[in-house]
Amino acid sequence: MTVSSKTIRGHADSWTAAVTRGVSSAAALPFTMLYAVALIAVSVTLTALGPHARDVVVSRMSTNLHNLAHGRLSTLVGSAFVEDGGDIYAWLPGLVCLLALGELIWRSKGLLIAFMVGHIGATLLVAAGLVAAVEAGWLPISVAHASDVGVSYGGVCVLGALTASIPSRWRAIWVGWWLGITVAAALAADFDFTAVGHILALLLGIGLSFRLPSMARWTPIHVVLLVGGAVFGYFAVSGSSVLATVGGLAGTLLACLASRVLRSPNANRVKVTDIAESRSPALPLLQSMPGTNLSPASR
Repeated sequence: MTVSSKTIRGHADSWTAAVTRGVSSAAALPFTMLYAVALIAVSVTLTALGPHARDVVVSRMSTNLHNLAHGRLSTLVGSAFVEDGGDIYAWLPGLVCLLALGELIWRSKGLLIAFMVGHIGATLLVAAGLVAAVEAGWLPISVAHASDVGVSYGGVCVLGALTASIPSRWRAIWVGWWLGITVAAALAADFDFTAVGHILALLLGIGLSFRLPSMARWTPIHVVLLVGGAVFGYFAVSGSSVLATVGGLAGTLLACLASRVLRSPNANRVKVTDIAESRSPALPLLQSMPGTNLSPASR
C-alpha cells in the first residue's frame, strides 16, 4: 500500500497550520508564555541542583520580615519565580489558563499590573501586619524567618480582577464564592499569614477590576480558560479543604440573598406627598370642599 504525494502534502499542511496557530497564540500571550517558561526553567534547575540548593534559594527569595528588614527588596519580584515545593506541573496548566484569560482581556500590561498588585501589595500588607503582631507579642519572633514564596498572591489577585468581566447576573455569586473560600481557609488555618494574604490579594483584585478593561462578550475559549483558572485558584487557596468549600457555598448563598435584596423594589418606601398629607390634618377637609383643587400636581 502506497501513500500518495497528495496525502503527504495534506498532512504536512495540517501540521504547518497547527504550528502557525500555536506560534500566533504564543505571540498573543507573551507575558503568560514567558512567565510559564521561566517557572519551568527555575523548577527544573532547582530540582537538578538538589534539595539543599532549593532550600537556600527559597530562604534568600522569601519575602519574610528578615529579608525585607535587611533591604532585600529584590525578593518582592524574585519570590514570584520560586516555589517551596518541587513539582509545579500539577498546578501550572491552571495558572496558565488564568493568566492567558487575563492577558486576552487586559493585554500584557494590564495582566502585569494585576499580578504585581496582588503579589507585591498583599506581601507588603501581610508584612506590616506581621510587624504589628510581633511588636504586640501576638506572634513569636521566629515568624520573621518563615519562608514566603510562590505565585498564589498574584494568581488570586488576577482572579479577583476578573470580577468586572463576570456577567452582572453571576457577579455576586463569583464574589461570594471566592470571599467565602478565602475567609474559611484562613479560619481553618488559624489565620495563618499566607491565608490572610490570599484574602488581601483577592480584595485588591476586586478593587482593581473596575479600573481595568472588562470582557464585552464571552466565547467558549474564554469560558474554558476561566474554568481552568478557577480550578487553580480553588486549590491554591483552599488546598481542597472541606471547610473552605463549605465557606464558599455559604458565601455564595449570602451573596445571592444580598443581591436579591438590593435589586428588589422597596415596597415600604413612603412618598413625600404622603408624608406631607400625614403632617397636615386639615388637608383632607380642604380637599373635600367644593371648588378646591389640591392635587399633588397643584401642590
